[in-house]
Amino acid sequence: MGFREKLLNLCAKPKGFFGRRILRRMNVSHAELADWGMSHLRAERPKEILDIGCGGGRHLYALLTKYPEANGTGIDYMPLAVEMTKRFNREFIKAGRCAAQQGDVSRLTLPSEKFDLVTAFETVYFWPDLIHCFKQVARVVKPEGVFLIVHETDGLDPKGRKFEKIIDSMTVYTAGELENALRAAGFSETSAAHHPKNPWIAVSARKPS
Repeated sequence: MGFREKLLNLCAKPKGFFGRRILRRMNVSHAELADWGMSHLRAERPKEILDIGCGGGRHLYALLTKYPEANGTGIDYMPLAVEMTKRFNREFIKAGRCAAQQGDVSRLTLPSEKFDLVTAFETVYFWPDLIHCFKQVARVVKPEGVFLIVHETDGLDPKGRKFEKIIDSMTVYTAGELENALRAAGFSETSAAHHPKNPWIAVSARKPS
């Protein structure tokens, strides 16, 4: 595996010096994508937010800024990401509005039906057993709560699909595949938005009451 391939694989599991640099870069390079995805949360007024795969912490910060009455929790598989999320959101943590912890989406230990809104930015590609993981998310979402997935590739873009061959355990999904898996996991009212210029998708689903 060459140096470039090693760096790309750190996108999935960032660690060490280069992992830290990648997380900082993602905070900047994914900001426009994340904000576009959040723009589809027009009617939501969450009180408790969970960001899965919180990475460098920027998107959780944006959510807490967008919803000033909400509390936020970030989880990530990698300890470095948890550390950087805490650092990026230290003001919200000091105010008692934010927490971050290490966690595995395939074995969530969070309380059932706690969150009004769950988000996943550029991370579902790496989740094992998609329907099982979506069921884990469904368990922690309140009835009528929303799960939002935002990806920079729609599964149809050749440039995006090539990364499946470079990054270990990466699977690129179409919006339809994500919606089918969400419904199989117990969500309803799924919808997908496509960016008019980029191959970005924002897929959302609501948990039935």
